Amino acid sequence: MPIKRSLCAVFIFILPVLFFSCSNDMKQEKGHSIRLKVVASLFPVYDFARNVGGGDIDVTLLLPPGSEPHSYEPSPGDIMRLGKADIFIYTSRSMEPWAEEMLKNSGSSRLKVVDAGQGIMTFNIPAAGGKKEGPADPHIWLDLENASKMVDNISSAFIEKDPANKDAYLRNADAYKARLAALDSRFEQELASCSKKVFIDGGHYTFGYLARRYGLQYSAAYSISPDAEPSARSLVNISKMLKKHGLRHIYHEELLSPRIAETIARETGAGLLKLQGGHNISLQELASGTGFLDIMSRNLDSLKEGLDCR
Repeated sequence: MPIKRSLCAVFIFILPVLFFSCSNDMKQEKGHSIRLKVVASLFPVYDFARNVGGGDIDVTLLLPPGSEPHSYEPSPGDIMRLGKADIFIYTSRSMEPWAEEMLKNSGSSRLKVVDAGQGIMTFNIPAAGGKKEGPADPHIWLDLENASKMVDNISSAFIEKDPANKDAYLRNADAYKARLAALDSRFEQELASCSKKVFIDGGHYTFGYLARRYGLQYSAAYSISPDAEPSARSLVNISKMLKKHGLRHIYHEELLSPRIAETIARETGAGLLKLQGGHNISLQELASGTGFLDIMSRNLDSLKEGLDCR
């Protein structure tokens, strides 16, 4: 009898605990406490998302670290990841033309798709020789005002999917936008003292938005495709521009071979400097927590060196 009474007492104690636990699980299933699962296409929107989401989301980068985004092709595993996600963020149709087909194949009816570039004015890439305009330039995040608008688009999507954490998302977004604005001011102030206002890239056309933002003139060896080969005429024109403007450096990009920039440097005696488009970062940088603001700060230092800033 004492044993039976003891067992009854244990069950009487456990039942309310089990009921409370089940009740909490039901609340979590309704989305009140579950962390959003977010997949971001490229590094800029991945970093914006993790700053806006803070500890309330699980965000993964779709593009493998160190890979070049223009030639990326989604794998079956990438498509499966989308099928399990709550939100997919990409920068624009022109930057990720593969996104639409991948979304169709994911088969997810609950996935919220966020075009982070929605509402941002785009500009066309100048064609070789300046005779006509090329396609739209997709590197919108390199204008820090555009980056701030992308943060707003991302935070709005998080709030729509997870309204319980609205205040946290808005607070995080405002804090990050303040950091973007502070860096934007640094660019404006520190580039104002440069004796040169022209920079030349030995890679594909990437930094048009950055140049436009700060009143700089920018030229690249070739247009949008990183696999293109610049013509002999284009290389000659770049060499002439370097001499005309008294430029002592030519830039190369972080994810592409610097072969063209090195060739021009040898022929002109120019030095090499690196600029990062921010599309992606290395595995080591990702593991160390490198952020978009870190990349842009390094770009500022590199521009100041190449433009002879005081």
